[in-house]
Amino acid sequence: MDKIREMASFIAVVDAGSFVGAADATGLSKAAISRHVAELEQRLGVRLLNRTTRRLSLTDDGQRFHARAKELLATLDEFESEITSHTGDPSGLLRINAPLTFGVLHLAPLWGRFSALYPKVALDVNLNDRVVDLIEDGFDLAIRITNMPSSQLVSRKLASTRIVLCASPGYLRTHGTPTRPSELARHRVIGYSYWSGRDEWSFTAPDGGSVRVTTTPWLRTNNGDTCRAAALEGQGIILQPDFIVGGDLHRGDLVELMPDYHSIETGIHVVYPTRKHLPMKMRRLIDFLVDAFQDPIWNRC
Repeated sequence: MDKIREMASFIAVVDAGSFVGAADATGLSKAAISRHVAELEQRLGVRLLNRTTRRLSLTDDGQRFHARAKELLATLDEFESEITSHTGDPSGLLRINAPLTFGVLHLAPLWGRFSALYPKVALDVNLNDRVVDLIEDGFDLAIRITNMPSSQLVSRKLASTRIVLCASPGYLRTHGTPTRPSELARHRVIGYSYWSGRDEWSFTAPDGGSVRVTTTPWLRTNNGDTCRAAALEGQGIILQPDFIVGGDLHRGDLVELMPDYHSIETGIHVVYPTRKHLPMKMRRLIDFLVDAFQDPIWNRC
């Protein structure tokens, strides 16, 4: 314990830039911090810090020791977190961000089950189709629907969703049924603002080639539910994920168009800032979500 205490005090001094700052950060007295660092240097037989009346600086040995000591303590904290994740009850608040429609349709029914398992965990769920900055906006984790989660985040895949081109039988009776992507240019389409290609819709042709068509939406919205509702009312053609329209397709309220021309299939991921020091409440929620989406309901439709 003395070695760990000495290393922790030394790291606190370096990170704070002073013994006073380290004392404030750790809650120990300045005298205790000074003693720990002095004992560490004496035990190692090297000087780690250059001390002047105005500033502190690391010696070459100090730089090497600081880097390795910080890594060692981080590993120890991570190991303790892993061990404690298997004992006791998770507790505390989790802030979660998710896309609006997915959150309403497929996450909201799960929260009660999670709470029954872990009653000491409180959830603050924010639904927004805009991609948020987890750190800046203060979220613990988020659900992202993308094939390329941010390389700066850790991600676990929950499921996949197929993007489907579809319209209502009523719309098709009035306006005809397109048989190839180029015909979409003369149809009424309903656009989704957050598609990466915006109004350019992409498909894979039966021969494996790529086909792109520029559409001219008469209605554009940042919400998939609005796209679906308009399509159900016969107002146009939409390109939406099957986790939104799967039930409508199964019932025949919407009809898939050009099934030989495939749009993209994309992943649904839970993302979070780091694996290190992951609280037990987050581990439990992530594992719960992975298990919950092993057999998504839209696949069964």
